[in-house]
Amino acid sequence: MNDPATLHDMLETWQRHLRDNRRSSAHTVRAYLAAAKHLLTDRNLKSWPQVAEITSKDLRAQLAARRSEGLSNASAARELSALKGFVGFAREQAGMGVTEAPRMRGPRLKKGLPRPITPDDALGLADEVAAMSGEDWTGARDRAVLLLLYGAGLRIAEALSLNGSDVPLGNQLVVTGKGGKQRVTPILPIVSEAVADYCDKNPWPLGPGDPLFRGVKGARLNQGMVQKATARARQALGLPDTATPHALRHSFATHLLGAGTDLRSLQELLGHASLGSTQIYTKVDAASLLDTYRNAHPRETSKSEKD
Repeated sequence: MNDPATLHDMLETWQRHLRDNRRSSAHTVRAYLAAAKHLLTDRNLKSWPQVAEITSKDLRAQLAARRSEGLSNASAARELSALKGFVGFAREQAGMGVTEAPRMRGPRLKKGLPRPITPDDALGLADEVAAMSGEDWTGARDRAVLLLLYGAGLRIAEALSLNGSDVPLGNQLVVTGKGGKQRVTPILPIVSEAVADYCDKNPWPLGPGDPLFRGVKGARLNQGMVQKATARARQALGLPDTATPHALRHSFATHLLGAGTDLRSLQELLGHASLGSTQIYTKVDAASLLDTYRNAHPRETSKSEKD
């Protein structure tokens, strides 16, 4: 068995890294901590050097054992991402020259129907994009962009058109949408904090007329870079191909509608020219509700479909 104090210290160090360095969400910290704890206890690992020696074969065996306990394909893919990050961190703690995690593909996943992703998955996606970035400032940048899409309902073009004059963010933001139409959208603390974190790490000048989000060469960040980073992160997390940057805006709308927001208010928040564009979310929310009903009452649903 692991020495409890050693296990506790290692997990606490990992937690601090996720929370303070990666600035991961509370959901991601919990999930990554749980995966690390399973690895340490299941394989009786007692030190950073021991974790640093973990290979792809070891990870494959660990996931197989976890799958035998009932872990789904999607959950196994998320756990693999967590474990690869943990092993890479262990190699850094052990003073190894190479800190990259073992290369290993996650389980194959069935393509799902277009659906909004859950709040936990939306935050996890933003955190994973940051964790997979090659540089700290680009990771903070991409996380801030995705949180603007999910937390404020911005279109990706709207987020990338922001300038230095738009920061620091307060509790609301004036957004210029399609056709030059402006709207005011509320800003949650998690969004403003993510943008502030990026601004602190951004190596480029940030005058009033300068692009807020820049590429590595200093030009305004383009949508393709955000889409590629999101694609890598969703694959690592086992999310469906439909979990795109634009899906975060859809998720924002669907979750607000499900929470009781009326269509007119939602129309204003999204910047839709007509109410008809907003009404699509009533169909999406109804589809999600039907899925929940079927999962909770499979016999009753089957009976009603036969009648």
